Amino acid sequence: MKSRSPMLFIFLTVLIDLLGVGILLPLLPYYVKIVEQSSLPWLADNRAIVVGALTASFALMQFLFAPVFGALSDRYGRRPVLLISLLGTGIAYILFGLAEYLSFLGVETVLAVLFLARILSGIAGATIPTAQAYIADVTTPENRAKGLGMIGAAFGLGFMLGPALGGFLSTISLETPAFVAAGLALTNVLFGYFNLPESLPPERRVTTPVREMNSFSRIHALLRRSAIQPLLISIFLLNLAFAGLQSNFAVFSDVRFGFGPFDNALIFTLVGFLAVLMQGILIRRLVLAFGEVRLAIAGMMLMSVGFIAIAFVPVAWMLFPVIGVVAIGSGMATPSLTSLISRRVAAHEQGSTLGGTQALTSLTMIAGPMFAGFTFDSIDTGAPYYLGGVLIMLAASVIGSALAPVLRQPVEQPQGSALIGRMETE
Repeated sequence: MKSRSPMLFIFLTVLIDLLGVGILLPLLPYYVKIVEQSSLPWLADNRAIVVGALTASFALMQFLFAPVFGALSDRYGRRPVLLISLLGTGIAYILFGLAEYLSFLGVETVLAVLFLARILSGIAGATIPTAQAYIADVTTPENRAKGLGMIGAAFGLGFMLGPALGGFLSTISLETPAFVAAGLALTNVLFGYFNLPESLPPERRVTTPVREMNSFSRIHALLRRSAIQPLLISIFLLNLAFAGLQSNFAVFSDVRFGFGPFDNALIFTLVGFLAVLMQGILIRRLVLAFGEVRLAIAGMMLMSVGFIAIAFVPVAWMLFPVIGVVAIGSGMATPSLTSLISRRVAAHEQGSTLGGTQALTSLTMIAGPMFAGFTFDSIDTGAPYYLGGVLIMLAASVIGSALAPVLRQPVEQPQGSALIGRMETE
């Protein structure tokens, strides 16, 4: 147990982070329903924008602080950064749960506490680079892919279990899921305090210049690579639409079909299950059979059709199959695009390139929820979805135009095993 506990702690840290995100994702619109009681018309009439802003504030903090925490862990060690961040996560969830009890102070006060909790949670949860660095410290090169793949598994599992757990716990009370998430985080702090050794010895610690502690420099360096610019455009457009769906769907289903937290939890659980199935099992076979370019385009076309269908489904039960189409398409397109980027840069540039790609994706987690909230409130309830479908279709056309010569070539079977290994690492 002692020999396994560091890796177990890292797995649980990432899992709890994603569980917390997933637990609250289908519940945010119901917390924010309080804005309808506001005396301020611009607030009472814009629930979707408020939900989008709550989601975007969390993502913005992660975008800003992930490189900062990574640099701090290089200077002071991984252990204190991970433990303090997890403690902050627990406190943030407690604060979020307590907001429900402050309604007597007024709508604006409740909203301020909710935003404060999401901002703190975003800051504290910006530890993925630190977790990845810890794994790199304690694994050999031949085992590193397996260790980093564990983080991907925690992502998928957390996103699948979180909404289901949140929906079930919300039948007790709306604030119960937040308190349970806090309990999980604080329990893991205790586990890590007694079981997590430091992975970075003092002689290997370095000080990162402040100017390098930002994600913007990574994105700027990334966008200068002409060989991958079309892929970056496609990733941005795809994730912009998908981030909007993640933040807005619970508002949409509530307004259009009267869904409650548990109904939305079932939808998000289906998305998580299909994502794990596609990326954990089927993607390897599909890549070998069709190649990444064909798979990416086919996945984006499926996503586009699914998005547009969401906007126009006439009955509630039809949301399940169309969301399933979106999840399957995402499971085909996302890893294929990441792999295509990885294949077009040199071996010594893999870390910086994929780190920059992650930073670019984080930007969409900020812009996407705001885009969805604004179009939902200012155009109509289906706007985030049919416009999102157009964005994804545009992303597919960019890939198709830029990589047309590849589409005319046969699938390169001999490179499959190496490619899959790289994809699993990512």
